[in-house]
Parts: sequence; structure tokens; C-alpha cells
Amino acid sequence: MALVRRSAQTLLDMSDRLHTVLEEQARIQFETGVGAAEVRSWQNSLPAFLTDVVEAGLGHVEVLLEHKLPHNPKRVDVILCGTHPRRGTPSYVLVELKQWSRAEPVGDDLVQVPYYPEPVLHPVEQVRRYCEYLVDATPSLAEQPGAVHGLAYLHNALESGVWRLTQYGMDDYGHLYTMDTRSRMADRLKALLDPDPATRQAAGRAAEDLLNARHAPSKPLLDLAAREIQEREQFVLLDEQQVAYSKVMQAVERARTNRTQTVVIVLGGPGSGKSVIALSLLGELARLGRRVYHATGSSAFTNTLRKLAGRRAPRVQNMFKYFNSFMDAEPRGLDVLICDEAHRLRETSVNRYTRAEARQRARRQVAELVDAAWVPVFLLDEHQIVRPGEMGSRQQIEAAARALGCEVEVVHLAGQYRCGGSEFFDAWSAGLLDLGRRRATAWSDLVTRDDEDFVVHAARTPAEVEEWLLAQRARFGGTARLAAGYCWQWSDPVTVNGTKVLVPDVRIGDWQRPWNAKPGKRVPDAPESHYWASDERGFGQVGCVYTAQGFEYDWAGVVFGPDFVRRDGRWVARPEHSRDPAVKKARGANFHELIRNTYRVLLTRGMRGVCVCSTDPETQEYLEKMAS
Repeated sequence: MALVRRSAQTLLDMSDRLHTVLEEQARIQFETGVGAAEVRSWQNSLPAFLTDVVEAGLGHVEVLLEHKLPHNPKRVDVILCGTHPRRGTPSYVLVELKQWSRAEPVGDDLVQVPYYPEPVLHPVEQVRRYCEYLVDATPSLAEQPGAVHGLAYLHNALESGVWRLTQYGMDDYGHLYTMDTRSRMADRLKALLDPDPATRQAAGRAAEDLLNARHAPSKPLLDLAAREIQEREQFVLLDEQQVAYSKVMQAVERARTNRTQTVVIVLGGPGSGKSVIALSLLGELARLGRRVYHATGSSAFTNTLRKLAGRRAPRVQNMFKYFNSFMDAEPRGLDVLICDEAHRLRETSVNRYTRAEARQRARRQVAELVDAAWVPVFLLDEHQIVRPGEMGSRQQIEAAARALGCEVEVVHLAGQYRCGGSEFFDAWSAGLLDLGRRRATAWSDLVTRDDEDFVVHAARTPAEVEEWLLAQRARFGGTARLAAGYCWQWSDPVTVNGTKVLVPDVRIGDWQRPWNAKPGKRVPDAPESHYWASDERGFGQVGCVYTAQGFEYDWAGVVFGPDFVRRDGRWVARPEHSRDPAVKKARGANFHELIRNTYRVLLTRGMRGVCVCSTDPETQEYLEKMAS
């Protein structure tokens, strides 16, 4: 979990080459290594801090450098491991090191550093959240109140240069020290870590305890999640939704009484209530004190769930993970792992940050997830696989479960809870795209105006789609979004008159609009990519499948691009018109299936209505006929 572990004195003795040791360890563990800027930060920050630690008489404490948080890619700069001078119990100090000499607050918890292009989290808040996360994910620490502490050290700054930062609220998990207040930092460290050299062995045991600790959500975190999710959000489950919920709860009880591992697979189309089941289970299981996490393979979906579920209690955000967070998970360390949007499962969890040792023993991602819990739950729609390498299917999951000796239960969700609850639209959209055995049928032949609340409309241009969305929103209220196939380039923001703006890449005739913001590319007056579907500022940008999948809005606009056109009574997928670097790798039938699934996702986001158009004349004629 840490790149390097030594005593403080040993690390100080090797400080002239410590950065190269860390760089080599990073290359071994991550294979791709780390950037030059991070190496420079080690070279500049670690000797300064280690000198202060040793001068405080704490050269014997164990130090973990670049310690990876459990089930999370984030790393803590330094963790000091020792014993508490009064209690004699393990004591840990998490340290965030900054080279800044000046910084100014620019919001509740953000600061602007002169040579950084974007604001960053206040270092006290950063280390505080690391402390909270570590305790919430480590039950043994949660059972030892007062064992974990945090501090941020700006070793190049004078207090006067960052005075406004020092006004930030401080607590046990977060204190701020500067170059001219390091004596106060030394006093605090000696109050938390016993300076007696005779405690060297105890400090080593404390480090071992932390490195070997079992990781799962702690009881305080489960209690908080129960209040924020289960008690706050009251979900009503109907028919097969309740069946799925009950099967999971029964499997949890069997695991408790008979030590039986059961995989539950929940299959359902768009809007069938899969995520409602997932959140209902998460809240109730947390209330019961079961060790449970929610996981997805979607950055946008996970970040939005974190934002919504944890808006009053940020710690609850730690309940929401990614599929690749469980490579090193203890077998059956959880009671339940809820895998939502499981059609987005990948072949493996390996990425550029994966340690070489972990790469060598990497298993298939589905096997890792099954092995992580007594009751793994997979909720999926096999027709929402939209990228090469996504392989979440009933067949794949069931085969992995059987191979690991698990029982398997499957629940099929019927009904349509999105799209106005319209079974007609479910049939229409499937027929439109030639999915399965559905026959293509004009909308007017399926429904009459008197018995259908959902609205289907075809416009001739994207401008008319946008006008229709605005009119529906003005007349009936609700949210509206316009999405399109990934057929236009996606540029980074540009600076105009000193302000970053999005580039209007989606150009169709005289009409042009920007894509939603790229991940990590913040732009004023536009939401981050994760929140395009849920933030009211998302209207005016064109969304793609990666920001729309998993979400819903009242009024959906969909532009069919030249990558999927109608020819001689059938759909033709054209990879030469795709700008999606991942999907372009697919060929033939696989590309066709991925593109068709993409448009199915976009078509089924609307709760009350959808408006479609195509850039291709023959396809446009077909859409108008089908929407009539």
C-alpha cells in the first residue's frame, strides 16, 4: 500500500537519493512510473519534513511514503506510525506536503496557487478527507477513536504569506503549519507520537497493523449512509423490483447463517428501476450494519451519485466505488457489493497506475467483484454495452460465479419506469433500431393521443430539436438535454479575452454547439462533464453517450450522426464517420452493435418525451415516418 517504508531517521539518511528510490518503486509498482513534477516534489519536500521529524526526537517512528488509500487511487504523501505518548496505543499522523510559498482562498474550501492554472482543494480539507476516508474504510481504526490525525505542511511558506489559509477551520484531522511555525508542528507531533526511542518496536507494529488491516465500510460510515440514503430517500419498489430486493436480502441472510455465497443478477432495460433497487439495498443494508459498497464503471454516474447521496454528509460519498477498486480486496470481505450498470464491466481492472505485481496476478474483473463479497449483485442491461472491452452480460457473470462455486439467482425486470412508464415507447425504440424481434412500427400505429402520455417527435434540423426542447420545457416544465452520436471532434477549451470557453465543435449547417466539458477541463458557466445531465447549466451543450448513460431528464433530444444511417431498409454503421477513439477500434458486427446500443441509450433518457433528427437525408426520412 506504500511505495517506501522506513524509519524517519533512515529516510533522512538517504534523503539525497530518496526521490530516486521512490521513482524506482513507482516504476516497479505502476510500470508507467510518475511524472517529473511529482519526483521534484519528493526531492524538495521530503528532506525538509523528515529533518523536522528527526529534530523533534521522532527519528524512530515508522514512515509510510505515498500510501495508497484502500479501494481508491489516491495516495497520502506521508503517514507517521507510532504510539500515543499517554495511551500507549497505535497513533497515526497523515501529512500532506506542499511546496507553495503563497496561496489565497477562492471559495469555501478552494485555494488559488499563483503558478497553478486551476483552484485546488485547501490542503487542510484535503488531508482531513484522507483521514476520514481511511477511518471510514478501516473498521479497526474506527474502533480506536483518536488514533488518526492529520496535518498539512507548507514548508516553503511563511505564515504571513498564507495567512488567509490559516483561518480555515482546524480539527484533529486537519492542522496547517508553515516554515516559521514548524516548532508548533513539532510540539503537536510529540503530543501524538511518543518520542521515547524505546517505542521503536511498537511503532513498527503500528505500521504493520495499518498495512495489514482489513478494509470495509466502518459502522459509523454505515450508520451515516443509512440516515442519508435509506431514511432520507423513500423508494417504492414494485413487482419485480421488490422481488430482486427480497432475493438479495434473503441471500444476505443465507450467507450469515449458512456461509453460502450467492450471486444475484438483475436484468432490465432502460428505466426499469435497476438503480432504484441498488440505492434501496444500499440504504437498508447500511441500516442493518452490513458491510456494503456500491460500484459502477462510469465516472459520470459514480460522481453524480456521490454528489446527490453525500450532499449533506460528504463522507457518504465513500460508499460509491468503481469496479476497478477491488483488485486487492479481501475475499468475501464485504457482505454485499452492489454492481450497478454492470454492462460496463471490463476484461480486467488493470490500468496505467496498476502496480506491476498486481498486473502479474490480475484476474478478470468480474471474478474480482464476485470474490469480494458474500452476495455480489449485478444490475445490467445487455443492450447498453457501448464501448469495446465492455463485457457485462448474464453469460459472463454467471460463468464466473459458477467457476467460483457460487449459487446464482437471476431476476428479470419488466416494465418501463422511465419514458413516462411507456411500454409503447419501449417497443417503438427497439423496433426503430431493429433490436431483437421487435418490428419497426410508426408511433401513431402504436398509440393514440388519448392513451399515451409520452411524446415522440421528429424535427428536420438540430436547431428545430433545440426549439422543441425549449418549447416543451417552457410549456410543461422539467429538464431538457440534447445529445448526439460521437461524430464530431471534441476540442479542449480555448481562452477568449482571458476566459476559458468551450469550442462549438458540433457543426451541422448553420447550427453549432459545443460538446459538454471534457473531464478535468473546467469552464465557467458550464458543469463538469460528470454533471452535464444533472446540472441545469448542461442545456446548451451537446451530450454524448458517456455523459448521458445512467441518467434521465424530462425532454430528450437526439441527433443521429453519419455514423449510423438507414440504407435500403436497414441500418448501416459507418466507422469512418465516428470520432470515438475507443469505438473506432471495433469493426464489423461489433461496431454496428456498439453504435446501435449508443443510440438506444440516447433515445431512452427522456421521462416525458423525445425529439429526433438525423444529419443524413435518407435516415431523416425514416425517422420522420417512424415518429409520425
